Amino acid sequence: MRDHPHEGAAAPESHDPTDDADGPARPVGGSHAELPEVWHGSATNRIQWLLAAIGAACLALGIELAVDSNWTSGLAPLVMSVVGCVAAGLLVLFGTLAFVHVAVRVDRECLEVRCGHIGVPRRRIPLDTVVGADFTPQVTPRHWGGWGYRWRPEQGTAVVVRRGEGVVLRLGDGRTFTITVDDAEVAVRVIRGRLRPRKGSPAGA
Repeated sequence: MRDHPHEGAAAPESHDPTDDADGPARPVGGSHAELPEVWHGSATNRIQWLLAAIGAACLALGIELAVDSNWTSGLAPLVMSVVGCVAAGLLVLFGTLAFVHVAVRVDRECLEVRCGHIGVPRRRIPLDTVVGADFTPQVTPRHWGGWGYRWRPEQGTAVVVRRGEGVVLRLGDGRTFTITVDDAEVAVRVIRGRLRPRKGSPAGA
């Protein structure tokens, strides 16, 4: 996390010392600086590669059992072992590699989130369904019950690939969508700059 003030953020002397890093999302001040036509952001968790290695080991064990074992005796237990190792390995590999990395793209029409290096799973949120965007300084797996694509009925949905700053989108249906992404404060300013003013409140409020 950066500890120096950003353009459009509150000045140091106006900072509330009671703010908690694990507290709720907080607003980010607007900026008159020119916004990029298309904003790109990302976040990476290299620790996930360790879990991916475990999945690869399970897959390799299943293949070795299938190739080197004597299939003339104990056929059923051997088949179950091979299938179990291969299935576990594939599940762990996909579940980790899909959330080692997240890429976020914001243009004038939508926000798009792509997970993993192949971009799956993916979510596209039209900005005309967004009523506000907030910066949150600390998103952790503890808040969402784990890594990856998460859902909690009282919180909404989230893509969590690492601890740290993120963006909270408030959607028109009352739900929220949280993304862990680097330079989240810049992302919030860009999103707010794309929102259309709504009756009775300024854009992004």
